[in-house]
Amino acid sequence: MPASDMTTANGLIVSLMAVLFLVFGYMGVPVAFALIAGVVVGTCFTPVSLPSIMTQLFNGIDSEALMAVPFFLLVGELMTSANVVVRIANLSQALVGHIRGGLAQVVTVFSMFFSGMSGSSSADVAVLSRTMARPMSQEGYDPAFIAALIAAAATIANLVPPSIMAVVYGAIGNVSIAGLFLGGIAPGLMVGFGLMIYCYFFGPPGRRRPRSSFGQLSEAGKAALLPMVIPIILLGGILSGWFTPTEAGVIAIAYILLVVIPFLNFAHLKHLPRDFAQAGLIYSLPLITIGAASAFGWMLAYLRGPIVVSGWITGFAGDDPYKIMFALVALFVIVGDFIEPVPCIVIFMPIVNALTDAGGINSVHMGVVLIVTLAFGLITPPYGLALLMASKFVGVRFSKALGASLSIYIVFFITIAVCIFVPDTVLFLPRHLFPESVGCFKNPSGAGYICP
Repeated sequence: MPASDMTTANGLIVSLMAVLFLVFGYMGVPVAFALIAGVVVGTCFTPVSLPSIMTQLFNGIDSEALMAVPFFLLVGELMTSANVVVRIANLSQALVGHIRGGLAQVVTVFSMFFSGMSGSSSADVAVLSRTMARPMSQEGYDPAFIAALIAAAATIANLVPPSIMAVVYGAIGNVSIAGLFLGGIAPGLMVGFGLMIYCYFFGPPGRRRPRSSFGQLSEAGKAALLPMVIPIILLGGILSGWFTPTEAGVIAIAYILLVVIPFLNFAHLKHLPRDFAQAGLIYSLPLITIGAASAFGWMLAYLRGPIVVSGWITGFAGDDPYKIMFALVALFVIVGDFIEPVPCIVIFMPIVNALTDAGGINSVHMGVVLIVTLAFGLITPPYGLALLMASKFVGVRFSKALGASLSIYIVFFITIAVCIFVPDTVLFLPRHLFPESVGCFKNPSGAGYICP
């Protein structure tokens, strides 16, 4: 078959796979099965055998780095189920409850604290909704604003350690997970403080409480001290080189089981089997999606899809790193509106790697920018998983929550732009705390590191 005819045929197969995925998705078929359906049908028009596709499905989940995900999920589940997070909410209120916006400010600070334990936006949405939605409603906050704020604040969990999205990106793209963890801290704080500024100037005034005294703040800090050690274990252990991300998750769970729950909620020990089962059930969802997305991505690669798409982008952007990053951000914003972040990472990683090399872009820099973009996709239509969950928990129509969230988008636009144009926003911490994660190497003629 001539090359032009083969390219046309491959393009038609790729289009068929994409259309089937979208059609099944909008029919309510789970993402993993919609992806697999597209792959199976597409395979019928190629010489590829179905056993080969099954092999690729299992190859997608055969990654040691992904073992960290269930442990991070279990950390969040244990903290939520044992109701220890209330202490963190009280600390957040003692810190910022007196600022204009009141409970809206508390939601954002609470999310920044809890994000360092869960690594999952879904967990953050559930916790924030259960803890803060009713008090905010009782104070007269509009339900649409409550849902929009909770969803936006929950995206921080995808940016700061122990971000599950960063673990998946690092495992699939062969990028330093520690570097992604460190690189995501500044953007996560930018989103958090950006939401606080937004709530101060443009959000409802809320009920302003008296400023907490030093004694009240000290008491709240003492009550939350044991849970607040968890982010130190996770990040400190990984960056010090003592633990891998998986081992850090195990150590954090051991700390919760041996210290946090016995001291703060001893009666919850009898519910631990349920917590373990629930965490395993939650883990099954991204795991099967990763496998299906891996098979889908492998078929795209076989049909030369990544080469074609990266060729289009380099034809427009050349080797200009800023144009390449903006093109990928635009692509991921569009795709992220329809596909969950995890399968999106798996499917498009070959394109990302090719364009990262073409533009001479640091892989950690590119990874963090795309992770922020995918986190933003969690509050954009038509899918917007975090916004959809928050609207259901709060009890408001998705369309109203979406309308309330539109003005919040500016916080994410600014964060993404700063991350692109000011690379040190992302790379400063990795370069100084874990230089090898961003390609630095020891100076052969003296002390210190040489960074490209």
